[in-house]
Amino acid sequence: MDRQSVDIFISGGGVAGLTAAAAFGAAGFTVLCADPTPPVTEGSDPDADLRTTAFLQPARTLLEEAGIWPRLAADATPLQVMRIVDASGVEGSVTAQRDFDASDVGDAPFGWNLRNWMLRREILARLDELPNVTFRSGVGFRAMVARDSHAIVTLTDRTQVETALVIGADGRDSPVRHAAGIAARTRRYGQKALTFAVTHANPHDNVSTEIHREGGPFTLVPLPDHNGSPCSAVVWMVDGAEAHRLRDLNDAEFSAEATVRSADLYGDLTLATRRQVWPIITRTATRLDGPRTALMAEAAHVMPPIGAQGLNTSLADLRSLLDLAITHRNTLGSREMLSAYNRARHSDIALRSRGISLLNQTSQIGNPMLQKMRAEGVKLIHDIKPLRTTLMRMGLGQR
Repeated sequence: MDRQSVDIFISGGGVAGLTAAAAFGAAGFTVLCADPTPPVTEGSDPDADLRTTAFLQPARTLLEEAGIWPRLAADATPLQVMRIVDASGVEGSVTAQRDFDASDVGDAPFGWNLRNWMLRREILARLDELPNVTFRSGVGFRAMVARDSHAIVTLTDRTQVETALVIGADGRDSPVRHAAGIAARTRRYGQKALTFAVTHANPHDNVSTEIHREGGPFTLVPLPDHNGSPCSAVVWMVDGAEAHRLRDLNDAEFSAEATVRSADLYGDLTLATRRQVWPIITRTATRLDGPRTALMAEAAHVMPPIGAQGLNTSLADLRSLLDLAITHRNTLGSREMLSAYNRARHSDIALRSRGISLLNQTSQIGNPMLQKMRAEGVKLIHDIKPLRTTLMRMGLGQR
């Protein structure tokens, strides 16, 4: 049976897992990253992940250290303003609108928006530059045995990997989490998210707009122009049955309904990509560590897509784990190191998960009186500057 030895084995080749492979590789560790699903790196591929990811300010430093950011910068759309709109008035009219400008808390934008399929392509290109990093596609995690000094991981092709540290970055149903015997708590909302991109008549001016009515937010995040027209990525959260009804409309009908739901703030919306549907849940692991094992990203936490907290929380996991690995380079994967990681991240993840869950429940409100209270809350948060800047810094992960 084939066996190889590396410092770190990473299960999961999504954006978080690939970024982790690049970050640890750039720091001098030998890394093997494996994923059973071959990555799709072209937007025209029928299986392409058409979602986008907003990288907030702290993420850029990590991407620069990993050698990834130079490959992404040209395609990154800055997010200078986050606009919150309550459109729960008569026939979806706007009852409150406030702009949260990154200039209130610094010179840089809140972050940058990037297309997921392009992220995979560019991160994989970076991994090819790192001789100490191997990415295996079409092969996944099968089992592991943790010992005092190392772990033995068996892959689905029966290959064995001896490693000091196993990182589970393998999704909400993480095989590594299950193998480590770590439980997870799940909350369901009866919601799904439709993700797609649109062109529109009015320019977005690098403003990310989150429109609340009922059922969940309708969020437009700026992208580069498409075929000469302003373009935005959209996440539209609705009840499950409604998501399937919308998915099955023809393109013209869907574009018309999306325009109405957008409160017509961007003018007529025209569907520019196919639609995808994703379930909305909150899930948090009870611990982030086990023998020779660390969980990060969706293996550790899943949140509704509000406030760009999902992947940015994942990259905060990576930042903490990377710093600890460098500090404990000679005792990589030790109980001391992994306990420190759990202490550093678990409470922050719990706090953010509860906060995003509450915001999501608020966004689902259909009661007119409660909708009015929500609109007044948006105004209050914005109009009291110390409160506004404190919450903005918290959203960026600043203290």
